Amino acid sequence: MGAAWWLLPPAVFLAGWQALAARGALNPLFFPAPSVLAGACVEMLKSGELGAQVGATLLRMLLGSVLGAVAGLACGLSMGAVGAIRRSLEPFISALNSTPKLVLLPMLMLFTGVGETARIVPVALTSFVILAMHALDAVRGVNQAYVELARNYGAGRSALVRRVYLPASLPGIFTGLRLAVGRSLVITVSIELVGARNGLGSMIWMAWQTFATEKLYIGVIATATLGALFHRGLQALEARLIPWGSRAERAA
Repeated sequence: MGAAWWLLPPAVFLAGWQALAARGALNPLFFPAPSVLAGACVEMLKSGELGAQVGATLLRMLLGSVLGAVAGLACGLSMGAVGAIRRSLEPFISALNSTPKLVLLPMLMLFTGVGETARIVPVALTSFVILAMHALDAVRGVNQAYVELARNYGAGRSALVRRVYLPASLPGIFTGLRLAVGRSLVITVSIELVGARNGLGSMIWMAWQTFATEKLYIGVIATATLGALFHRGLQALEARLIPWGSRAERAA
């Protein structure tokens, strides 16, 4: 029962929305009833349109997230373990973190053309920066007594990273991973709004241009649902993979 509590607020909200729509208190042109949206969603699922749009968004987001997360994790762990690497890369990562990734889209299109590469690279950069910074902070927070003990037993730098820094940093890394996935979804849909012919962002933009209110709402709801599912899924994965994490965090 506890795991389903997060469904209660949206259920109450939808019930209130449906009640107001049924009483005619809302303009159906701007606020179609949830039952109407559900019917439109079913039709889009049957036609395959919604599945195709969600699939296009997920492909871009997951590809960019995975590429950026792997590189960011390696970079963050290296910066945390080796001071020279941290001093060399930290200013560049800080500068990249301050740069809105969406503004890079025209430049990437200039270099790579109007294709998927220009849409995926900003997503990868978003994931890379977040994972690198969280991994670095997590490594900095590792108890140095563990590091000294491992060194006394002859552990080199690679062994320290694999056996000490990485396991001790996993809670902080997972926090960064949840944040990176959420931000990657935001960036993906934002890019699709202005620079793609398919995906949820493109669907939302086209629905706005054609005043297809139901499709607009369905696109926004689908995006929010994906974000919630990824967040809960990563929380469950963290609870399974990190038994030494805090009990409170696993129960959240």
